[in-house]
Amino acid sequence: MRRCTVLRLSAFAADPTGGNPAGVVLDAESLGDADMQAIAAEVGYAETAFVIGSGVSSEGSRHRIRYFSPIAEVPFCGHATVATAVALAERDGTGAIAFDTPVGEVLIETRERDGAVWASFTSVAPWVGPIEVDVLDRLLRLLGVDRSDLRSDLPPRVAFAGNRHPVLVFADAATFDGFVFDPTSVRELMDEQGWSGTVTTAVELERGTFETRNLFPVGAITEDPATGSAAAALGAYVREFGAIEVPGRLVVHQGRHVARASVLLVDVPVDGGLVVTGSASTIPSD
Repeated sequence: MRRCTVLRLSAFAADPTGGNPAGVVLDAESLGDADMQAIAAEVGYAETAFVIGSGVSSEGSRHRIRYFSPIAEVPFCGHATVATAVALAERDGTGAIAFDTPVGEVLIETRERDGAVWASFTSVAPWVGPIEVDVLDRLLRLLGVDRSDLRSDLPPRVAFAGNRHPVLVFADAATFDGFVFDPTSVRELMDEQGWSGTVTTAVELERGTFETRNLFPVGAITEDPATGSAAAALGAYVREFGAIEVPGRLVVHQGRHVARASVLLVDVPVDGGLVVTGSASTIPSD
């Protein structure tokens, strides 16, 4: 495996122990697919991002980027996008960045605020579609819940804003907190259905504010602490069902169930891509 510098940052942290760790390689031009997969497996985070080409465009700097989990390449990763944008801004200065990702162009604005670099990315065009009845029933069985545990006014759907995420909104916080699942069985269903992101489960705390658990079984990981692509998809979902005033801001709390508290801010326009905002900081070496 070719050696390179791997930066380690935590994105969307609500406190110093929170956020979602991401690996970032800013100089990955010489790495092949097998190299990137091996590095991501060695890093062990949910995703590692690899910058494999850089240049300048009318929007600012432009970079080609790919994302790998410890087991496979993924089309898009929101928290690794924020982490990479912050790393680039810290190296090159804040401003506009364009990422060419496997799902298309993603535009990012970086800025400094309160001594930290913040990044806002605009998702690709989202969509919200149905979940097949038999697939939904299988997913609910894997979580040990049934349809009566879900909000009737916020029905199960698949939402896309870079990755396909099934979205389940629970009616009761106790059920949301208490469900358990077998990671291997959930991963098998996700792979079968092409759900390359997470299984997004949520409960509404108040209008415009949700808490989520994003199931993402890869290696030792079972739940993702902060999922930018899922937050964008949830923004598209709540817009679809009128669960937020538009334009408006969706606040997503995540990571409490894995002791890594995170907050993701999603600006929801009347139509088009969702804007996800967060910061990222370097993870101290042991």
